[in-house]
Amino acid sequence: MDKIFTNAIDTNLLPEIFNNAYHGIAIVGLDGKWLLVSKSLCDILGYTENELLSLTFQDITHKEDIPLDLRQLNQLLKGEIENYKMQKRYFTKNGDLIWAQLSVSLVRDEENKPKYFISQVQDITKRKRKDNNRAIIAKVIKEQNQRLLNFSRIITHNLKTHAGNLDNLTKFVEEEIPETSTNESFKVLKQAVQNLQDTVAHLTEIAKFSKYDKSQLRPLNLYDYAVNAIYNIASLAKNNNCEIENLIEKDVKVIGIEAYLDSILLNLLTNAIKYREESRTGHIILKTKLKNNRIVLTVQDNGMGIDLKKHGKKMFSLYQTFHNHSDSTGVGLFITKNQVETIGGRIKVKSKVGKGSKFMVYFRPG
Repeated sequence: MDKIFTNAIDTNLLPEIFNNAYHGIAIVGLDGKWLLVSKSLCDILGYTENELLSLTFQDITHKEDIPLDLRQLNQLLKGEIENYKMQKRYFTKNGDLIWAQLSVSLVRDEENKPKYFISQVQDITKRKRKDNNRAIIAKVIKEQNQRLLNFSRIITHNLKTHAGNLDNLTKFVEEEIPETSTNESFKVLKQAVQNLQDTVAHLTEIAKFSKYDKSQLRPLNLYDYAVNAIYNIASLAKNNNCEIENLIEKDVKVIGIEAYLDSILLNLLTNAIKYREESRTGHIILKTKLKNNRIVLTVQDNGMGIDLKKHGKKMFSLYQTFHNHSDSTGVGLFITKNQVETIGGRIKVKSKVGKGSKFMVYFRPG
């Protein structure tokens, strides 16, 4: 760059370079005064050429950025560095503060004595604002996540208490009325209480971590979790005229987190029931296959189906609903997708209106 500018000065090409430069370019004296400035630099800073030439770069630099700038200039003069770059703030003529990416090099004469600095200035104000906005959003998200974590801890604590009370109550009834132990409805109640306790235990483990922890991942038997999920919604399926067929192989294991796998299966199954086609018996099939070193779980139904041409891009977005259903919140699939991705998987969907949907969850094999 030094040679280019030196040659440009010698051959009178400098005006052409300055006038056609996209970013701001300047030749700055050893005392900090602007000696030559490009039109683009004038446009960035809002000054005319004559106005800039009457100033030093220190005059329009934010005071907090001057010490670092001068320190690096001194390093250039001492020969300790060949050039430097820094982000700094300038005041424009109308008083606005802008951010710039500054690149500076030093030109020396034939005796190696410093002659002047060559500065290139790129306006990065918009980029910095975006970065600042992202930082603000990240801070808000972090604070919201902490609130949600605190809320989840309260909820899991309360659920644990109530689940324990239910367990004690069923034991008390069984002791006081022994014949209830053979009652089928009571057996279902006991199993439901046990499942609730298991779920609360899993949620409690998740709530202990403020961040996702890889140590929570472990091999889980997908068939067993599917059996448990189907059992938990058996009454819901029966009341809505739905049949669930579990064709998952009994020895299939996937990498996951207990509470997440529970939630993924329950969300997909309850959605299949919720959006059934009322004119026919609902049929839901769960099965697995190995594909590209992934365990692919498919949950297929013969329900209402989804218009993917219309809704495909926002399928897993928050608060997106695709049918007029009183229980639709637009949260379930959003949560499911995030849980699947957290454990290293991905989720896809195929669907046809009036025919049904097929969700495919790609798990890492356990």
